Amino acid sequence: MEAIILAGGFGTRLQPVVSNVPKSMAVIRDRPFLEYQLDYLIGQGTTKAVLSVGYKHEIIMNHFGSRYKSLEIEYAIENEPMGTGGGIRLSYWKIDGTRALILNGDSMFRFNFREMMDFHLKKRAEVTLALRKLKDTSRYGRVSMGRTGRIKGFSEKEPGQGPGFINGGVYIMEKKTLMEPEFRGKFSIERDFFGSRYSTLKMYGFEAQGYFLDIGIPDDFKKAQDEFTTFID
Repeated sequence: MEAIILAGGFGTRLQPVVSNVPKSMAVIRDRPFLEYQLDYLIGQGTTKAVLSVGYKHEIIMNHFGSRYKSLEIEYAIENEPMGTGGGIRLSYWKIDGTRALILNGDSMFRFNFREMMDFHLKKRAEVTLALRKLKDTSRYGRVSMGRTGRIKGFSEKEPGQGPGFINGGVYIMEKKTLMEPEFRGKFSIERDFFGSRYSTLKMYGFEAQGYFLDIGIPDDFKKAQDEFTTFID
């Protein structure tokens, strides 16, 4: 299993507590957040990770080099911001197989990735999104799906949305889906790709349960300092 991690973000909202490093390198209990991501991927049987990097990418490259423990590491360097979609597409040129597991470098969603891959292959999906059920989806927006798991639509975040499924920031995508010429350059995978293609692609939602935390805001970054003790020791 090969993985792509989007690790090129500026971390604008984290600047009050984290500065001068990419947000994926924010330190949680004396270790960069990205190390926790890579450790979990290794435990799930991943053999290669492509890191999509941009802002201060030298910090990430100098820290990890071409290997982290048993994991081979390559880099897709954005010379200018390309958005989540552009970063994924650039990374796919370094993926050897026909599909990859994709994660955000500033969030942790711990569940069985192999079960998600089995689901993806069984459905013969082109895109599979890990979905998490929340009591209140207001902060994230929501994803709707049919009885078979086929994605039916996306709703923007708004106050008072109530319970539902959110995009957990973990995807499996067939490489061919992003190789069309119209997706060159900068674009958002969530808005420009998922939002416009869910009705024409075989796009499915995989309901996953497990630890979830997005460190993109200062309150959750501070929360991680305490919560990460439950699974790192």
